[in-house]
Amino acid sequence: MTAVELLVWWVALFALWIVLISTVDVLEVAVGSAAALVAAVAAHAARRAVRRR
Repeated sequence: MTAVELLVWWVALFALWIVLISTVDVLEVAVGSAAALVAAVAAHAARRAVRRR
């Protein structure tokens, strides 16, 4: 479940990044991918923290 949740978050956040940038090139894709991964991990951790309450 964790991997699926992270993948869903990553795809959604990466898609948002691609939609919001003006020029799609290799560097933007790499930065967007890394930023989406960091945000996906943070979102997963936040959901896990709320679930523990």
